[in-house]
Amino acid sequence: MYDAHAYRQYFENDFTYLNGFRRNVHRYADQTAIDDPETGTTLTYAELGNRVDRLATGLVGAGAGTGDVVAYQLFNGGEFAELYLATQAAGLVGSPMNYRLAAGETSYILGTGRPRIYLYDTDLTDMVRIALDRLDERPEVLVAVGPGQPLPGAIRYEELFAATPNLPRAHRTVWDETTRLYTSGTTGMPKGVPLNSMAEIFSAHDVIMHFPLSQRDKTMNMTPWFHRGGLYCAGPNPTFYLGSSLVPLRTFDPDTTLDYVERYGLTFLIGAPTNLAMLAHAQETRKRDLSSLRGIVTMGAPLEREAALRYQKVLNPNIFNGYGSTEGFWNTFLRPTDLPEMAGTAGRACIDDDVAVVRVFDDRPAEPHETVAKDGAEVGEVIVRSPKGANAYVDAPDQEARKFHHGWLYIGDLATWDEREFVTIVGRKDDMLISGGENVHPVQVEEALNEHPAVNDSLVVGVPDDRWGQLVVAYVVTEEGTSLTATELDRHCRAHPMLSTFKRPRAYRFVDFLPLSATGKKLHYKSTAQAAEDAAAGLFTYPEKETP
Repeated sequence: MYDAHAYRQYFENDFTYLNGFRRNVHRYADQTAIDDPETGTTLTYAELGNRVDRLATGLVGAGAGTGDVVAYQLFNGGEFAELYLATQAAGLVGSPMNYRLAAGETSYILGTGRPRIYLYDTDLTDMVRIALDRLDERPEVLVAVGPGQPLPGAIRYEELFAATPNLPRAHRTVWDETTRLYTSGTTGMPKGVPLNSMAEIFSAHDVIMHFPLSQRDKTMNMTPWFHRGGLYCAGPNPTFYLGSSLVPLRTFDPDTTLDYVERYGLTFLIGAPTNLAMLAHAQETRKRDLSSLRGIVTMGAPLEREAALRYQKVLNPNIFNGYGSTEGFWNTFLRPTDLPEMAGTAGRACIDDDVAVVRVFDDRPAEPHETVAKDGAEVGEVIVRSPKGANAYVDAPDQEARKFHHGWLYIGDLATWDEREFVTIVGRKDDMLISGGENVHPVQVEEALNEHPAVNDSLVVGVPDDRWGQLVVAYVVTEEGTSLTATELDRHCRAHPMLSTFKRPRAYRFVDFLPLSATGKKLHYKSTAQAAEDAAAGLFTYPEKETP
């Protein structure tokens, strides 16, 4: 007799993402899981499984209990991949952190997330030292990853590993949090996005179906794995669930990447449009054999028609484009069969997803049925509903209420859609801009600039840039009677503890006033249009020795 309750318990407890990986440990025991060029290390699934269980045992032995957070601020590599799996094996919450963050941003995440264990790359030692000094309460266990000198009190990564696996079974269901990513808030401060095992599984399935991926594939994600697109788009998540293999790339370099395609026989590359632009230039400069590639997937920005045609000719005919967010992963997909006709759009809904473009009201969010016309002209807000998405933030109820309604995620992007439901992104409801695939919130940059004693006020926007997508620039009003240069402001931003280097303005224009609304609100949209004209006219000043 069918027992629905018993089946539900069996399903919840035994069909986790981790168990999917464990099947591959014996199913593909001798197949390569990780081939790391940085260290020269190759791990089979059997070897990776053993290291994961020894690491998980060590994490528990270091004092981490079920549901505790383990934060790791690492570059792409074997250690990152092992921690992604080992935290789940130990019943913990793994929390990858952006290694590009400033010390103040790092301390904010550590202070609010309160990880029991914190691992950092020794290349980040100077920043981490400052971040830890800003904390009232430090993580109990500090772990240094890499050859550099550890901070006082830190242990080495290999010291975490138990001699033999001895891991008690953690009672975790598919609904329990497994991974906590961080995305920028409306003022630029990070907010936690909790993902459970069900989201892990659906994310893996989504990538496997859309490429599609097979066990024979060997992939490289060119973006940092701390991003949703880095970890889940042919990064560790789908790779280890499927049984294919990956080649980590510590930091992106176009020539190195193309050399690796030849050397390792890579079948898929994944990255932001800025990555593809640099790859195309490098390939045109020095041709490599890219015949092993079955496709290249880009995400983070629309794929323009001329760019798509160039990449199909220079790199590979199979160019894909995914659109989404940290909260929802990707929710629309543009396939090679849609090119070049639909280039410039974000494609249409993924297999398991619902996507709509709804009207924008001043006083309330639109209901899911209040859609704009499917005419490719009327602009509305993109909303999505997906089983691979998060439906909450960690300790951010106000922002959670603004983003999630009736099971739908209100991304904040403005778009049109046509009769076939192809979505075209046209802008943002807020003023966020994207530079080099990273979110930059003007308010955070403006707050940093305004702390300079000679700055009265500032306004930050983005201007189009062939390499970075958007270049961060600033309009600055100085205090009366003071003088200021772009170089001084650049020095101020580089030293600011709450401003990541990639967020700093790359050019400045000193003005007498900023465009404001009747209520005193800065009109970023108006300055965005003006900035493009000013940049074309050469009216911005660049810091000395600046290389945009």
